[in-house]
Amino acid sequence: MARSAGHLLAQVLRGLALACAIAGSLGIAAIVLIISTSVVMRKLGTPLHVTEEVVGLLLSVSLLLALPMITLRARHVRVALLVNATGGIWLRALRITGLVLSLVFFGWLMSEIIPWFDFAYDRNLKTQTSRLLLYPWMAVMPVTVLLTMAILLAGLLGILPEMDEETRPGLTGESGTAG
Repeated sequence: MARSAGHLLAQVLRGLALACAIAGSLGIAAIVLIISTSVVMRKLGTPLHVTEEVVGLLLSVSLLLALPMITLRARHVRVALLVNATGGIWLRALRITGLVLSLVFFGWLMSEIIPWFDFAYDRNLKTQTSRLLLYPWMAVMPVTVLLTMAILLAGLLGILPEMDEETRPGLTGESGTAG
């Protein structure tokens, strides 16, 4: 039963991370569409005045939506020289230390996000030019940080075996280039 519950949790986390990644990809596609439309409209003499704000919001949201998948696939920034130079129990200790430090960081970040979000929600803060409400855009951050923390915790508990860096090839092996 415990194994099936862990497997189910892993599937749910993978599915949520994939949904976030797809939404982030759609956000990037929307950025391209908005910028292209803005360029065409500028050439026609009627520029879009909200382009910069909307593109900035979409970029921020898209980057945050990519965070869970990047964490799940362990494609985040890491000190490859240190990881590649260690092995065995030292690599495992390094991996656990990294997961714990990441959990601490995201926990601290979450403690800062909530008051920040509440402030924007209570005051109905809006963007300066387009007057878009900010809190719906800001709501993405606590959701993706919580999902990222769940992925990190599942990796720490061994529920997500693909996060185990001992089974992952090195950076040079993935790129296909020598040296």
